[in-house]
Amino acid sequence: MHRYPARGFWPAGAKRAAVPLAAAALLAGAMVGLRAPVAHAAGNVVKVTGSQGNWQLTVNGSPYQIKGLTWGPAAADAARYMPDVASMGVNTVRTWGTDATSAPLLDAAAANGVKVIAGFWLQPGGGPGSGGCVNYLTDTAYKNDMLAEFPKWVDTYKDNPGVLMWNVGNESVLGLQNCYSGDELERQRDAYTTFVNDVAKKIHQVDPDHPVTSTDAWTGAWPYYKKNAPDLDLYAVNSYDDVCNIKNTWEQGGYTKPYIVTETGPAGEWEVADDANGVPDEPTDQQKADGYTKAWNCVTAHKGVALGATLFHYGTEDDLGGVWFNLLPDGLKRPSYYAVKKAYGGDTSHENTPPQVTDMTVGGATQGVETGADVSVSTRTTDPDGDPVTYQVLFSSNYIDQNKALVPAAATDRGHGTLTVKAPDKVGVYKVYVKATDGHGNVGIGTKSLKVVAPKPAGTNLALGRPATASSFQTDPTGGCPCTAADAVDGNAATRWSSDWSDPQWLQVDLGASTSFHHVQLSWEAAYAKAYEIQTSKDGLSWTTVKSVTDGNGDIDDFDVNGTGRYVRVNGTARGTGYGYSLYEFGIYS
Repeated sequence: MHRYPARGFWPAGAKRAAVPLAAAALLAGAMVGLRAPVAHAAGNVVKVTGSQGNWQLTVNGSPYQIKGLTWGPAAADAARYMPDVASMGVNTVRTWGTDATSAPLLDAAAANGVKVIAGFWLQPGGGPGSGGCVNYLTDTAYKNDMLAEFPKWVDTYKDNPGVLMWNVGNESVLGLQNCYSGDELERQRDAYTTFVNDVAKKIHQVDPDHPVTSTDAWTGAWPYYKKNAPDLDLYAVNSYDDVCNIKNTWEQGGYTKPYIVTETGPAGEWEVADDANGVPDEPTDQQKADGYTKAWNCVTAHKGVALGATLFHYGTEDDLGGVWFNLLPDGLKRPSYYAVKKAYGGDTSHENTPPQVTDMTVGGATQGVETGADVSVSTRTTDPDGDPVTYQVLFSSNYIDQNKALVPAAATDRGHGTLTVKAPDKVGVYKVYVKATDGHGNVGIGTKSLKVVAPKPAGTNLALGRPATASSFQTDPTGGCPCTAADAVDGNAATRWSSDWSDPQWLQVDLGASTSFHHVQLSWEAAYAKAYEIQTSKDGLSWTTVKSVTDGNGDIDDFDVNGTGRYVRVNGTARGTGYGYSLYEFGIYS
């Protein structure tokens, strides 16, 4: 089975159309009203023709191979981006949602000779970790709503020349494992694919001139479609590094319908090994570009069965997922953009191409760099066209707090691709990005990880290895837990104490005898204390507060504070997040 865990890093625009906003619908309608609509041709007939192992897609009787991309920008911006899409040799884009906001996209596609695989979103879409656990055996209200909703938009757009086919659902067969298990999971998967077949029949009644398919995240979903969804015209699958195994799976499964690959490209976050800092080791720009070429070659190698692909992703988001997959993060073209253009037969002979970041190193990356310390970031970068290259360094804290934003860092350019930046103020493992731009709309990107650790205070850490207790601790084996009190005094910045999700909570250390100290350091995880007290006690019963904090922000807290006691504790009174309190280290220094 193709392993496909939750992909929390997807570009933000990729699936936004799944839940339309009323305001977006009004805006789209207003924009349509400001321009002449594309004429709707009555002759837009798309069929799957041929026989076993010798199929093809036809548009108005002519063969049509899908050379596609998944679509990221807002539908209202389609007229701006679609000429570029067409210039790449792309003839198809794929969406995940179809509603009142879709008209500008369909019209702009048609105006540029591009067609749309128009999606309909079903819960729980997006694979494991996605929300919306529908019971497909009992929730007739939900199913009736979708059976009414989807055909309504099919009827609205079926005569638009931009329509290629309809795609019902995305990764829900796999995603149902986030809702059910065992025999019930099997029953739900059968019920879901049976419902997809009901939708397909309803769409065919409204629109007999366009095929209907359904996408899932693994070919392991296809047996359910084979058994329960005979009215689908073809199958569809999302597959990245495993894409070249689809042909063998299809042959071994004895399938009697062709397929398309609705998402593919280089290896994803869930398919690569972890680096020395324990985070996914992101492929280089060139490896990503090669991944698109490989994927397309494997799709086209399954002649008469694979009818094409929509590679992932024509998106401009500039976050962690955007840098991993988008062809145009922040609107800048990268090597993958040109690899796809070349694969689809677009003219790249006169293009100004991106800088090539062939190597990247981050000083102290695995040993650990103290918060706020200087970090040297070096790249080996060349520009094929000899253009001057400008560099930018950015950090992502995704693997600390799930924030996928890329935050620019003030950098000093030392020349020859070497820069110096300050390490972030919070401990943990960061992704470090170097963007190399050429002034011609192109970018090369290098990515490595960096471990940031707390600065070491002067003196001896009296708490190190001493007995520690807490009001509570997390026992659930997620997030690296169990996370006991002892994990906050073990000298290991990768382990932590984590409390229940309530106020107040405390962590205390037994120093063995009454001892004086002059400094306390708290290294907070993402679940930090907004308000807390540092307290001492002779007997562990009566406490004296030596420091009170009401404006905690979750960074490293260093305090010069004089105290004496056998027991020292941090007493959290107000959490900074909806989670509990979590400390990597509680240091008490003599």
